[in-house]
Amino acid sequence: MNIKKHIPNMLTAGNLLSGVMAIVFTLYAGRPDIAMWLIVLSAVFDFFDGMVARLLGVSSPIGKDLDSLADVVSFGLAPATLVFRGLEGLDAGNYLNYGVFIVVAFAALRLAKFNNDTRQSTSFLGLPVPSNALFWIGAAAAIPSFGLSIGASATLITYLVLTLVLSLLMVSELPMFSFKLSKEPLSHKWPQLVLIVVAIGSVVWLGWFGCSVTIIAYLLLSLLPQQKGEKA
Repeated sequence: MNIKKHIPNMLTAGNLLSGVMAIVFTLYAGRPDIAMWLIVLSAVFDFFDGMVARLLGVSSPIGKDLDSLADVVSFGLAPATLVFRGLEGLDAGNYLNYGVFIVVAFAALRLAKFNNDTRQSTSFLGLPVPSNALFWIGAAAAIPSFGLSIGASATLITYLVLTLVLSLLMVSELPMFSFKLSKEPLSHKWPQLVLIVVAIGSVVWLGWFGCSVTIIAYLLLSLLPQQKGEKA
């Protein structure tokens, strides 16, 4: 048996399992802090599975489909569950809290669209689902503060609007740069370098909410002229 061809799929499975465990820690263990780290771990697995597949020359349609299935769980359902739990902490039993799960459907639509879009070879069109997840990690961490400052009802409305905005961004045609390795000179990668600096500074200063700030910076940097795109 050729073990080499299974290595990327094992990494993808790590992505999926981390996402599943994030949901379990959110809903049943009452540890959203651990769930956040598990979603970050999913993102690490997701970053490396495609890279390893290309390096080993073992990319396959099955691997691509498996990756999308894992991403729906880890970067759609898991972060939506985090936000849902936070909103339930402010106003338990409010049926509108379930509205945040709309983002899961759009994450699935974004991934299906990506799998059939030949234009995204070096960057992205629309917000990648891992970026969606990172935004919601920070947003989920900020729910208690928002609840204290603007109240439960205003917080719910804010998060439902954010759900709609992020959902539409995922299926939009907005060109967004990626961190895929290439032979371009470093001077052409200044948006990536700026984003790294912003990410480090934001997370050090703001903690988990820095993840949301980083994704906002990613969106703003992507409004500048960019080349066309690859992986969701």
